[in-house]
Amino acid sequence: MKDKSYVKHDLATAAPYDPMKEPRYTELATFMRAPLATAMENVDIGLIGVPTDLGVTNRPGARHGPREIRNASSLMRTFNLGLGIAPYELCRIADLGDVHLEHRYDLERQVVEIEAFYRKIKQAGVLPISAGGDHSITYPIFKAIAADAPIGMVHVDAHTDTWAEFGGSKFTHGAPFRLAVQDGLLDPKRTIQIGIRGSQNTLDGIEFSKDHGMRVIFIEEFATLGVERVIAEARRVVGDGPTYISFDVDGLDPVYAPGTGTPEIGGITTREAVSLLHGLRGLNLIGGDVVEVAPPYDQTGNTALVGASIMFEIMSLVADRHFGRRNPG
Repeated sequence: MKDKSYVKHDLATAAPYDPMKEPRYTELATFMRAPLATAMENVDIGLIGVPTDLGVTNRPGARHGPREIRNASSLMRTFNLGLGIAPYELCRIADLGDVHLEHRYDLERQVVEIEAFYRKIKQAGVLPISAGGDHSITYPIFKAIAADAPIGMVHVDAHTDTWAEFGGSKFTHGAPFRLAVQDGLLDPKRTIQIGIRGSQNTLDGIEFSKDHGMRVIFIEEFATLGVERVIAEARRVVGDGPTYISFDVDGLDPVYAPGTGTPEIGGITTREAVSLLHGLRGLNLIGGDVVEVAPPYDQTGNTALVGASIMFEIMSLVADRHFGRRNPG
């Protein structure tokens, strides 16, 4: 890529330099140390924060996720060893800032605001990789990017997030994919949900997923199949059509990601998660998100680092799929 938009100039000497090659404790804390864009022109992949946890059903804190993921992502480098690619050399990647949420205490109006932001992203031809925020953010993202036709999804989570109305609202973090299916945004037969586990008060969400044709892989089946066969199943389910990756960090065992609102023991390891993502290479990925990082519950900062690392992997997969063949080598 000739236009390296992240190249800056030292204000004192006017000499060009690359902040991504500077010490990782310097510069503004943007996602992956990518440039902070003030417009969507000349951006192929946009890294976006959605700082809200108004949709949580119990413990808040995910509103702080984007800021802490940005800070932790300063540890990311420019080359993805596992995939063997340098995503920033393949395409133009920038931090597009946070979705501005004017209605901080109105979840339904936030859905409208998030959708409006991502409609602009889609119109600009930018592929979005987002950091939440709670999982309710994915529904308005889908309302924007899947408005023309339903999409498929690889969903890593401890919960199906296909529950009915809770506490007087249908827009909670337990309901985004029920709403997306009902609105014709998500193709349930091209949806796989991986890592489901824990106790439940009702089977409503699980029954919704199964009744509508979603492939649900409970953690027990995940352990029996192993990562390679789960990858094969995911690829079979989503096929060649446009596909989104939604990664809730509570899909991981809380040993690896304690900073989340609804932890469930007995989950996926970070090693398994990275292997799973690498196995999705080549799919027609049109975006993704990492959600439910709640920094107040993890004073070590490790959950934010996990979130940043997963975001980097999804970003690399999208860059490789859409721009790797255009810029070989």
